[in-house]
Amino acid sequence: MKEISPNEVSALLKGNSPVQIIDVREVEEVKAGKIPNAVNIPLGLVEFRMQDLDKSKEYIMVCRSGGRSSRAAQILEDHGYKVLNMVGGMNGWEDPTE
Repeated sequence: MKEISPNEVSALLKGNSPVQIIDVREVEEVKAGKIPNAVNIPLGLVEFRMQDLDKSKEYIMVCRSGGRSSRAAQILEDHGYKVLNMVGGMNGWEDPTE
């Protein structure tokens, strides 16, 4: 599984290319703040919602510390999706949240 750091995600967001971020934390956790424009799909729903995702796009998976997003990334990778796991999760995120 490929990994990406919070600083690398921040740099991508400042670029001109679209960035697809999926936050797999629970809804209550996301209310405290998420990366701008990230889509919330709680880990337990990833398998049910994967058909909504585009296999031609690359997705960055995010959670609180990197564990749940790693599991979500593995699930999607096993089904042919291109994914990156943000190591350290939101604990390592230093930029503004929404």
